[in-house]
Amino acid sequence: MSAHPGLAAWHSYMAGGGDPQALRDLLAGDAVFHSPVVHTPQEGRDKVFAYLHAASHVLGGDDFRYLREIVDGDQAMLEFQSELDGIQINGVDIIRWNDEGKIEDFKVMVRPLKAINKVCEKMAAMLAAQAS
Repeated sequence: MSAHPGLAAWHSYMAGGGDPQALRDLLAGDAVFHSPVVHTPQEGRDKVFAYLHAASHVLGGDDFRYLREIVDGDQAMLEFQSELDGIQINGVDIIRWNDEGKIEDFKVMVRPLKAINKVCEKMAAMLAAQAS
């Protein structure tokens, strides 16, 4: 079974160092992002881009790696592990693609609680820096 083209593009983006234009090209115009720390869904390519771009820089360092993935048609669940300031982070990306292979829904879940708190702190700083 071959990987979903959208999933292959996502892995290529993650392996490629987080190129902003590559990320933007992966997103549907009506994409929705579900953050582990923001209770409302973030809707639209620009908002989803801001969150995923920040997350790829906060979490996607040398320690980041995907541990396993479950793929079912146009959706995938990718378990990841990373470390921030000595705190082990374990999480899941749940991604759904549209018929054009663009990400239309992206949900991130993170554990344990101190990892969520650290991700929240770092993401807030990164999003603030992007906005200025």
